[in-house]
Amino acid sequence: MCHHQPACPSAGSPDREAARPTAHHPEQGWSLLCNGVLLFEDTGELLPDGQIIAPHRPTITSAVAA
Repeated sequence: MCHHQPACPSAGSPDREAARPTAHHPEQGWSLLCNGVLLFEDTGELLPDGQIIAPHRPTITSAVAA
């Protein structure tokens, strides 16, 4: 799908979110990447083969100073 040079990561690679957006709809909460991945604002993903990747926001584990 990607015609960029160098090519964007494929939908199956671990860094698939680094692909360039081809459609961006922040008002609806999603972006379509050039590798076919639908990326949602909650960090969930829908891959071109229909596989669902659950949201994976980073969690803050540092202790708060008193």
